Order: sequence, then C-alpha cells, then structure tokens
Amino acid sequence: MTGERPATAGCRIARVEAGAYRIPTDAPEADGTIAWDATTMVLARVSAGGHTGLGYTYGHAAVAAVIADPLRDLLLERDADDIPGAWAAMNRSLRNIGRPGVGLMAVAAVDVALWDLKARLHGTSVVRLLGREREAVPVYGSGGFTSYPVERLQAQLAGWVEQGMRRVKMKVGSQPQADPARVRAAREAIGAGPELMVDANGAYARKQALALAERYAQEGVGWFEEPVSSDDLPGLRLLRDRAPAGMAIAAGEYGWDAGYFRRMLQAGAVDVLQIDGTRCGGFTGFLQAAAVAQSFGVPVSAHCAPHLHAHVCCAVTHLAHVEYFHDHARIEAMAFDGLPQLRDDGALVVDADRPGLGFVFRQADVERYRVAPAESL
Repeated sequence: MTGERPATAGCRIARVEAGAYRIPTDAPEADGTIAWDATTMVLARVSAGGHTGLGYTYGHAAVAAVIADPLRDLLLERDADDIPGAWAAMNRSLRNIGRPGVGLMAVAAVDVALWDLKARLHGTSVVRLLGREREAVPVYGSGGFTSYPVERLQAQLAGWVEQGMRRVKMKVGSQPQADPARVRAAREAIGAGPELMVDANGAYARKQALALAERYAQEGVGWFEEPVSSDDLPGLRLLRDRAPAGMAIAAGEYGWDAGYFRRMLQAGAVDVLQIDGTRCGGFTGFLQAAAVAQSFGVPVSAHCAPHLHAHVCCAVTHLAHVEYFHDHARIEAMAFDGLPQLRDDGALVVDADRPGLGFVFRQADVERYRVAPAESL
C-alpha cells in the first residue's frame, strides 16, 4: 500500500440529468381511494470522474423539473463523495418550493444516483458501501387491485405463491360490501399456507375497519395496511389496539421525513413501519427513517420500488420485507438490466460484485414513453 488516494477521490460533479417516462399499466388499476392507467418513473443521472450514477423515483413529471432547477445547479462542482453535504444542500434548496411531495421525490432520485456514482467511483457496489447485513431481502407480492375481476385477482396472487413468495397482498376499499368475498376468493386461490395481506389505502372509517378486520381474520389475514387514513394516528392506534390477535397494522408509505415517522411511532400507531425511499429522500432518508424505527423497536417494510429497495434493505437489521409491487416490478424489468434476482424462496438477491447498483438503463426500450421535454432537463 502506497497510501495514495484513489484517482477518483475528490471528483467534482460534472453533469446532472433527468427524464420522466409515463408507462401505461397492463390493465386498469385501482385501490380504495384512486384509479390509474399509467405510472411515471423519473430517472436521475449524475456524472463525475468518467462515471455516471443513476437513481429513480415514481411520481409526476414535475419531479424532473425540480431536478433541473434548483437541484442541478447546486450539485454541479460539488465533491461526488460528499453525499451528506449534497443531501442537506438539496433539502435546504426546497425551503420555498416545498419539501414534502415532489421536492423530496426529486431529492430521492438524485440521492440514489449519488450513492450509485460514489460506489462506481470507488470500484465497489452500493450494497458493500452501505454495509451488507443480509445477502437477500424477503419480498411479498403486491397488486390484487380492486379493478381486477376475481379471476385475475386469484391468478395474480396464486402466481406469486408459485414463484416462492410466502406473502401476497391485495387491495380493498373500493366496494367495502364486496371486500370480504374478494378476500375469501384470494385465500381460496393461494391456499392455507401463505400469509394474506390487505391494503385499504385509508378508505375505511374506524368502526367499519374494525368490523372488517374481524371478517378478514376469518380468512387468516395477518396484515392490515392503512385501514384508516395515515393522517388519523389515533384511528390507527385504535385499530392496532383492537385488531384480532396476529393481525399487524401497517402504515407509513406517505412519510416524507424522520419527523413524520417519529410522530407515527410516538402515537403507537403501527406494528410495522412502512418506508418508501423514493419519497423520503432516497437511501439517505430511508436509513434515517429506519434508525428512528429501530429506536422504537419497530420493524420496517420497504414500500414499492422493489429492486431499488433491495440494495438499501440489505443494510437494515430490523427488516420485515420489501413490497414486490406489480407496477414497479414490471417497469423496472422493462427499463433496466442487472436487477437483483428473485430466488425461488421469495427473496431478492443483490449481486454485490456489480459496480454501484449494477443497473444498466435500457433507454431505447423506454424512450417512447418519455414525457418531460429533453431540452428542459
């Protein structure tokens, strides 16, 4: 060892780019509160020292505009190694724009790109850079949209079980009177062994949710996500206190910062805290939220973006699982090579020998879906 610094040390950020891609769903989709027919992925790329890191989020095309202004100009010429400094600067720049929502989604995409870039500059993988507590992360299949006919609901959930997933989740709440029968049909399709999970997306009122929790327990439902609005912390606490034994109450996917997650945990509102790194500021924000959860002794579950979350979740000790969300799993397989692989025991495995995230963007395959004008990015 000569003690010399790597040639890439102290590299300055030379380029920041973003693009938005609106990709149609493969069928109409709905949950308990909204319906949609497309999902927009916003991709960020940050370059320094002859390397480029990429990150992405799911949101509105406006996220790409925030990356272009103000994030791009404040990042140019910064030390590519200084992710904490860049993260703090990006957050400060959003003060008069608005951090929650589009602002933090933009930070999230760029933050992940910075982690990817830093790992590539140092000739290693993101998972090794973060610290690898586990080699694989368990996932659960997620979809079962309320817009699906029963036959498609059953086929999708049963298909995930056949792939080795031990947990599957369906949406409820669009037609509460029909939900118990749909849950029963789902159980019939997957058999007695796998865990069945339901997600109401905050569609129910408190007493309605309590009554339905009892009905769902009869079908062995072990996870009730957002039975009431995530803004109703006393309501979530009520459900957590009175839900049938063995049924976990989960929420947190709309959390934007550590303060949000701390308030939810202080209220005793959840058995499992959901964290979405594509919303709460990327890998840096995810790890901050996970640390808050650990201080309360509450396990965490990563919300959506499964192949992205697989990397950061390898560094989380108190992880329950990662959501293998149908839309995002489909888009990520369409847009990237080098994704973590799904094992036959229902776990994603990150290849720690690939540089950075290991992702290769297949631009030609998704370019037709671009919605943000290239000249503004």
